[in-house]
Amino acid sequence: MIRFYAPDIAESGMLPESDSGHCVRVLRMRAGDSIEVVDGSGNLYHCVLAEANPRGARVEIQQCESLPKTWGGTITIAIAPPKNADRMEWLVEKLVEIGVDRIVPLRCEHSERKSVNVERLRKIAVSAMKQSLKARCPEIPDTVPYDKFIEETPEGDRYIAYCDKNIPRQLLSRLYRAGSDTCILIGPEGDFSPREIRQALDNGWQPVSLGDERLRTETAALVACDTCHIISQLQ
Repeated sequence: MIRFYAPDIAESGMLPESDSGHCVRVLRMRAGDSIEVVDGSGNLYHCVLAEANPRGARVEIQQCESLPKTWGGTITIAIAPPKNADRMEWLVEKLVEIGVDRIVPLRCEHSERKSVNVERLRKIAVSAMKQSLKARCPEIPDTVPYDKFIEETPEGDRYIAYCDKNIPRQLLSRLYRAGSDTCILIGPEGDFSPREIRQALDNGWQPVSLGDERLRTETAALVACDTCHIISQLQ
């Protein structure tokens, strides 16, 4: 069954205009049809379409079901967006499909792209959440300066992945603790600067490698996230 998204469904009993139009105009659903609605916070609502209005469809909630995450703890991927905006959009889609709690765009010294269209990324995340039958949508904040993020990131398992072989690193797969609150830093195409690496290490971030292969920025982020899931599934 196709799922719709309405973050305030429990209070309003309404689908937003975008989902209402898709439901009524595109899918030609009518009053009395059963639909599923997610709120992006982990809840799935089994509903009946009460009013098939393409500008604001009203539903009657029959049942609310909490869908737990399939992974423990939280996973945050903080990444300097690639120069090509399409690659960042592709990454957000795939991270949501795999499972992630937060995606943070970073502005680093070597960043070729200083900002991103966050609203578009959020829409892509919602679409991926619905398509992959999830009920929880990751948080995607506005672009954060690297220095600020390093200083203000809350406690938890914090890793920085970089390419500089002169600074010792361990494989993420050997350090990741299943079920822990985890944040992984992924640098831009030109990697983190030596100053940025040192700043992270001085603030308690653990240096990690994702393997011997040379990876694009967006590929590295995907590998990092999937490594966490694979380790969790093996525990």
